[in-house]
Amino acid sequence: MYRAVTRQIEVTVEPNFVPEQSSADRSRYFWSYTIVITNSGDETVQLKTRHWIITDASGRQQEVKGEGVVGEQPILAPGERFEYTSGVPLTTASGFMTGRYQMVSESGERFEIDVPTFSLDSPDYKRVLN
Repeated sequence: MYRAVTRQIEVTVEPNFVPEQSSADRSRYFWSYTIVITNSGDETVQLKTRHWIITDASGRQQEVKGEGVVGEQPILAPGERFEYTSGVPLTTASGFMTGRYQMVSESGERFEIDVPTFSLDSPDYKRVLN
């Protein structure tokens, strides 16, 4: 599991390779990832936008920006959490993702929180350590 905390808002990520939706012969690899956002602060916040940078094993980057996550802009009161699962395809057997969420507080202040960088590895990927 990967974890980042910004302004008392914790974001954890658990990626999982999905072999049923992957094919090495067709250079298609698919991962699901489950994200939990927990508000440990003392004010209510809302997730407004997401910004992802997805990098494959060849160094190719894809940038994804949009409103909310999985069609929602969740509101998190102190102590509340929001969990969702999404997915990402790559044409290489490994890669990584990193990102940020734009949040807005009850008082109208906009700020960004980090999503931890997380690794996307398939069983076909052979990691070489120098």
